[in-house]
Amino acid sequence: MLDAVVFDCDGVLIDSEIIASRVTAEELTKLGFPLTIEQCIQRFTGRPDREMRIELEAEFGRPIPASYDDNVHARITEAYATELKILPGLKEALATITEPVCVASSSMPEKIRLGLESVGIYDRFAPNIVSASMVARGKPEPDVFIFAAGWLRVSPKRCLVVEDSVAGVRAAVRAGMMVLGFGGASHFGPGDKARLLDAGAFQVIDHMQDLPGVLRSRK
Repeated sequence: MLDAVVFDCDGVLIDSEIIASRVTAEELTKLGFPLTIEQCIQRFTGRPDREMRIELEAEFGRPIPASYDDNVHARITEAYATELKILPGLKEALATITEPVCVASSSMPEKIRLGLESVGIYDRFAPNIVSASMVARGKPEPDVFIFAAGWLRVSPKRCLVVEDSVAGVRAAVRAGMMVLGFGGASHFGPGDKARLLDAGAFQVIDHMQDLPGVLRSRK
């Protein structure tokens, strides 16, 4: 039985991972923390920014300057206004879902809201929007998904999660949830489907138009 559908945000609802990874890699490289877009995607997709900072600061032996946050925020805000797109077929898929829906993301609340408002779907999820900033540990730990189930007052075992990252899939599996992988965003590359399946996704879809059929099969 299925009581709720929980969506990751970046790379599942909005095609934002490629934008955020580009901006992050460029700003870090400017500050002397060289990172390519590909490395950013492979290492940090689905994980909270605070964990990325801790890892890179330990790796390079010095703190990331405070100016990084303001520069990234300004550039992502600008890019979202001109580049950000909703995943094709998502609005139609959401219109078929009768169960409660929720967003459980590693991004900060203001970034989640900015992204969802930019493509016109914020009201479809609010107030059921959960950020990793609300819990002690980010993905791949299960905290954000367990919090989301509690927020919705449903059992984790009766939630289906839609995720695009290995960290997110592992987090949902550890929370005891069913996990559907999604590979339709621009950052998704060769071998990523196999990695999601290896992490515990029961299936990976490439198009949101396939989501309603998967949900029907799980009821």
